[in-house]
Amino acid sequence: MNNSIHKAMLLAAGLGTRLKPFTDKHPKALAVVNNKTLLQRNIEYLQQFGIKNIIVNVHHFAEQIVTTIQNNNGWGSNITISDEGDEVLETGGGLKKAAWYFAQEENFLLMNVDMLTDMNLSEMITHHITTKALATLAVTNRTSSRYLLFDKENRLCGWKNIQTKEEKLSRNAPDLVEKAFSGIHIIRTELLSLIHQQGKFSMIDVYLSLASNYNIQCYHHHNSKLIDVGKPENLQKALTMFE
Repeated sequence: MNNSIHKAMLLAAGLGTRLKPFTDKHPKALAVVNNKTLLQRNIEYLQQFGIKNIIVNVHHFAEQIVTTIQNNNGWGSNITISDEGDEVLETGGGLKKAAWYFAQEENFLLMNVDMLTDMNLSEMITHHITTKALATLAVTNRTSSRYLLFDKENRLCGWKNIQTKEEKLSRNAPDLVEKAFSGIHIIRTELLSLIHQQGKFSMIDVYLSLASNYNIQCYHHHNSKLIDVGKPENLQKALTMFE
């Protein structure tokens, strides 16, 4: 398979508070949809596109994730653990801690463990390489409380929260379009050296700090299945979407 991406990171360290009471005793990565955990589903999803080297960050009930991976031999993938035992570092801090894993790569993939999709990753990778983006973010037109703002060239310009009316603009451009982020990123490894934030921080803040000087693209995948299974009602909905 013509795929220039060989490594990925699955973000699985979160407390999963929206999935209580399940997450009172388990990590959200081990929530089950039709006899398969979210972790297994996303590892197998990445395998379809030739990505079999994966680093998984852990914190909440970390030992359950480690044991499950060991008991299943990584479902055929090579799994490395990034232990955030001291503190959940969020998406940006978690990636920064695991940056060493991608040192030899040109591009890599970052994905939330609680997103399920059947999006064609190969097409997203092609878009990322063709546009020479520093990062490419998967998006759809779905309704959300928070949106990323893009210009007509699909370049990231800002972010806004519909509920709090908070807005952050990195680039001024006419006719900005709101897109809902799908929790899937393709990142050029050189971006890691540009992260100046410390400790606990979000990747969205990293992108907004770089968007004025770098090409951060979106990739639309409106025709594919996508569900955020971080909340109980969507866990039920996922049963009918993913066998």
